[in-house]
Amino acid sequence: MDLLRSEPMQLVQLIIPFESAHRTISYLGDLGLFQFNDLNAEKSPFQRTYAAQIKRCGEMARKLRFFLDQMIKAGLSPSSRSSAGPYVNLDELEVKLGELEVELVEMNANNEKLQRSYNELLEYKLVLQKASQFFHSAQNSAAAQHKEFESHILGEGSVDRPLLLEQEMSTDPSNQVKLGFVSGLVGREKSMAFERILFRATRGNVFLRQVVMEDPVIDPVSGDKVEKNVFVVFYSGERAKSKILKICDAFGANRYPFTDDQGKQYQMITEVLGKLSELKATIILNFTMNQKFIYFSREEYLITEMKLLQIVKVKKEKSIYHTLNMLSLDVTKKCLVGEGWCPVFARDQIQNVLQRATMDSNSQVGAIFQVLQTKESPPTYFRTNKFTSAIQEIVDAYGVAKYQEANPGVFTIITFPFLFAVMFGDWGHGICLFLATLYFIFREKKLSRQKLGDIMEMTFGGRYVIMMMALFSIYTGLIYNEFFSVPFELFGSSAYGCRDSTCRDDSTVGLIKVRDTYPFGVDPKWHGSRSELPFLNSLKMKMSILLGVAQMNLGIVLSYYNAKFFGNDLNIWYQFLPQMIFLNSLFGYLSLLIIVKWCTGSQADLYHVMIYMFLSPTDDLGENQLFFGQRFLQIVLLLLALVAVPWMLFPKPFLLKKQHEERHRGQSYAPLQYTDDGNSFELEIDHGSHGHEEFEFSEVFVHQLIHTIEFVLGAVSNTASYLRLWALSLAHSELSSVFYEKVLLLAWGFNNVIILIIGIVVFIFATVGVLLVMETLSAFLHALRLHWVEFQNKFYQGDGYKFSPFSFALISDDEE
Repeated sequence: MDLLRSEPMQLVQLIIPFESAHRTISYLGDLGLFQFNDLNAEKSPFQRTYAAQIKRCGEMARKLRFFLDQMIKAGLSPSSRSSAGPYVNLDELEVKLGELEVELVEMNANNEKLQRSYNELLEYKLVLQKASQFFHSAQNSAAAQHKEFESHILGEGSVDRPLLLEQEMSTDPSNQVKLGFVSGLVGREKSMAFERILFRATRGNVFLRQVVMEDPVIDPVSGDKVEKNVFVVFYSGERAKSKILKICDAFGANRYPFTDDQGKQYQMITEVLGKLSELKATIILNFTMNQKFIYFSREEYLITEMKLLQIVKVKKEKSIYHTLNMLSLDVTKKCLVGEGWCPVFARDQIQNVLQRATMDSNSQVGAIFQVLQTKESPPTYFRTNKFTSAIQEIVDAYGVAKYQEANPGVFTIITFPFLFAVMFGDWGHGICLFLATLYFIFREKKLSRQKLGDIMEMTFGGRYVIMMMALFSIYTGLIYNEFFSVPFELFGSSAYGCRDSTCRDDSTVGLIKVRDTYPFGVDPKWHGSRSELPFLNSLKMKMSILLGVAQMNLGIVLSYYNAKFFGNDLNIWYQFLPQMIFLNSLFGYLSLLIIVKWCTGSQADLYHVMIYMFLSPTDDLGENQLFFGQRFLQIVLLLLALVAVPWMLFPKPFLLKKQHEERHRGQSYAPLQYTDDGNSFELEIDHGSHGHEEFEFSEVFVHQLIHTIEFVLGAVSNTASYLRLWALSLAHSELSSVFYEKVLLLAWGFNNVIILIIGIVVFIFATVGVLLVMETLSAFLHALRLHWVEFQNKFYQGDGYKFSPFSFALISDDEE
């Protein structure tokens, strides 16, 4: 199998008898390798054959979700039995669900009514207790004041005092002012506004007393726990009472009756406590019956009798009828006709499924499987697994590959994590990233069944990509010799040493080479030296150019394989060849100079060589000459680059015009050779797709001009774009060095345990937050851009559409 190409597809027609249609679609959903085409696109959803069944399935799914919520509220876990089951009888299912829903709704209504009454009685009890305490304390205070007043009057010797006292005692009680009052509870956050509105509405002619409740109470209306205050409002007159009642309603205050008679207060409290006890027992009994009903329903109906009362299975039924609605009725109205795409390798599997559905449904007539020939472009299907699916999703986010187009995902599996690691190179950070990824990999079965947040869901989905990124980061970190910016002599001793035993000149004059070259990666002595930054800058910048030119060449080579596969000779001779010549005449030559300079240890200035290659190609190179014949080679390469531009621009439009004219004169017809693999329609697509189209030479020429300019300018800008590998690698290294030296080592230098602990904590948070999170995201996005823009635009069109088979495995639990 060609890994670069998508699976060969074929257009298939299915003729299915009515009696086996449901079972056939169900088995095809289990197989998940057939994409149905909608043959009733002109009809609305309500005009289709199985609209009523879809509506019934939706209603049953709603009822099942209601039962599931009730089971969770009752403390019963849903059944974890296998979802595999026999054929669903929708009539029995609908009747049972309707009966269960009616009974459960009635029980819930009774339970809510009892619970509300219970909560109202609880609030009433609190009002009676707090208000009676208030009245009792008020009466005691009044009696004490009255005694004090009497003793004060009797203690004075005035002649008038007894007369005034007798006059007061003989006053008619009917002439005294009688105050009314309203009691209840109001939300604590509303209490201040409640008091203010009462004062303003009655112009201060009320007296309000509030008592704060220590514990929150359950509101009878909302059922939520709310912090409330008990209040008593005293007023005079019916107008004031009317205003107070309206204000209580506006603030959602619950009013309860109360009396100032102590005997009646005691009687009311006793009655409320008795009713509370009765209601509590009734609620417990009702809850127990409700729980038993749900348990009985789950065990008796949902498992034993019906065996298929699960939301996912009802959704499967709904999806089956959705698919049946995409099939058309035969003229005899005795069978359904469907069309769709399937991979060539799945032909035998689909035929076996059709035969099994015919046998299981006891149908006298079997389904017919027929391959159709078409000019329509098939969908693109790449077989992936849990390791490669994330990489394929990254590629498909740019655009789904055209049918049989080269898949960049095959190379992206390696190049993407490697380019990320070039920017993220630190084997200490790579180990941290790898350990974090192992958590997701070892717990993937458990985590795959849980609902994670958006960020965690993306991280979990790309766990294998992140694992590859971490492993390559460890590799590049070993090359850079950085462990949290600290170098180690892992592969032997450094090749450099001091000039004498005192090492006095190591920071001024420098070190000398005392042994063989360090065997792997950067020599640890470079870190911390005066020339560390210039050396690493030169190394990483040149390495970035080499990697960029290599990957762009790979993209152009893949364009050759695309052109060869589709039989497009024009793209080979007038696109692939000039592009390879132009890119390698300039930047391929630069890569060659970099390698030669590394191998020979020359001091030549490559900037000077490349600039004067254009400005003065015939001048003597002098000390910048790296090899014999370099000047002649530069002139040849420059001429080739200049020739490649018109080579890309002019021939292709004229040749396309000539082909179009010849096609209309009948000079380029070729016989179609039908093969057994179902791909004979590709010949028609490639060679006959322009036969009935009008050829616009100006449009083709402008398109080719744009493509040529884009490539010429892109060759420069894309090569410069790969310098981000150097820039981000340098930034990551310097940030890591700053955190190590200015945080950890600085805290260590104070010789104080507290400061050291603070420094370690700050270092850990800075490393995790900045280097392991932000820098990981930054390097990931930059690697993504390098693949989408610099690599894939060399060969990848991405104008196809994805193969979307009818599969039960793709049904989401959140689907309506």
